[in-house]
Amino acid sequence: MPEGESGSECTAMSERDKFDHILASLHEATLDDARWPETSGLIDEVLGAEGNSLVFGEGNPDEGIQIFYAGLYYHGQRHRELEREYFDAYYPIDERAPRLRELPDSQPVHITTLYTDQELKSSPAYNELLVPNHVGNSLNMRLNGPNGTRIVWVVNDPTDRDGWSSTKIEMIQRLLPHIRQYVSVRHVLSGAEALGASLAELLENTRQGIIQLDWRGRIVATNDRALDFLQTGDGLLDNDGYLFAHYSADNTNLQKLLKDALPPYGQQGISGSMTVRRLATSQPLVLHVNPVDQQQADCRSWPVAALVLVVDPRSDTRIDPDLVAESLGLTPMESRVAVMMAEGKAIREIAAALGRKESTIRWHVRHIYAKNGISRQAELVRLVLSMTGVPDAGLE
Repeated sequence: MPEGESGSECTAMSERDKFDHILASLHEATLDDARWPETSGLIDEVLGAEGNSLVFGEGNPDEGIQIFYAGLYYHGQRHRELEREYFDAYYPIDERAPRLRELPDSQPVHITTLYTDQELKSSPAYNELLVPNHVGNSLNMRLNGPNGTRIVWVVNDPTDRDGWSSTKIEMIQRLLPHIRQYVSVRHVLSGAEALGASLAELLENTRQGIIQLDWRGRIVATNDRALDFLQTGDGLLDNDGYLFAHYSADNTNLQKLLKDALPPYGQQGISGSMTVRRLATSQPLVLHVNPVDQQQADCRSWPVAALVLVVDPRSDTRIDPDLVAESLGLTPMESRVAVMMAEGKAIREIAAALGRKESTIRWHVRHIYAKNGISRQAELVRLVLSMTGVPDAGLE
């Protein structure tokens, strides 16, 4: 050991390397459907877990729950029969399910806290399926997903007798925003019918803006949708070949996001999302920045190092008014007004749609502002859009 280097510093470096390895694998899986099993297996290996499962959906029991994706993996191998068995036979009677949906965002909880003492003894879901399949000692997490959806990530039982050490839990907590980012970008690509598309094929997409950057942050290529934003300067600019945001504060966040995604050579890039204010409308653009695996890892000749997805929420956003009401402390009517404002509607349009006077809508808006300590519509729009899982700046 070099002089002055402690054992704890070596361990910390090792943990950082493991974390970076997972991030690199996550970035590859974001753009390549076939890579998630490998990523899932790597997460199991690093965390010392028997497996992990990822579920993504929306809705509530009263109106119906729609599951967009559910994958149960053990050491990188998907168990489809177990998925079917759980969702067909046990999910409707699993006492854990409704409690899991109500958990605070990004808070790991031990599975046993989601059952009563009596249920731990009598629950068919827990005793007949989860415990025998190494989920009885798992950690369960709920994340706010894009457009009012919910993400559930379960890390199965630890493989050793030490259980869930503080180091493992800290690693899981650090991974949570990146799991959310992975699902959010996949959701955008799915909406654009671009899952599994190559970098060249993405440039042909017309549903979302695509900007490809090299390792210096210079714009390599754009599709027509993104080019429209850049040429009109509506929130984003092409500044001598580099991507900039129109407003200074947004540009500061954007440059940090790009710097994180395109670090010095040899370091792992970090994905992230943000909103960018526009000139023509109060509703901002949403940017997702994702590092791209350099296929020639020993040099910097691979042209595309980061992918920027530019989303216009006016054509894509589905925001759950109930989630907005719960998160922002609003009444049902106030939440409907807030959502419609975030969708780009004017006061007169909201009044007509809800059958109220414009003065009544303005009264609701004042109450919404007062409850959340804001004073401008742009602030409200950004606040409501945060309910879709899109933060204002890059992930830490």
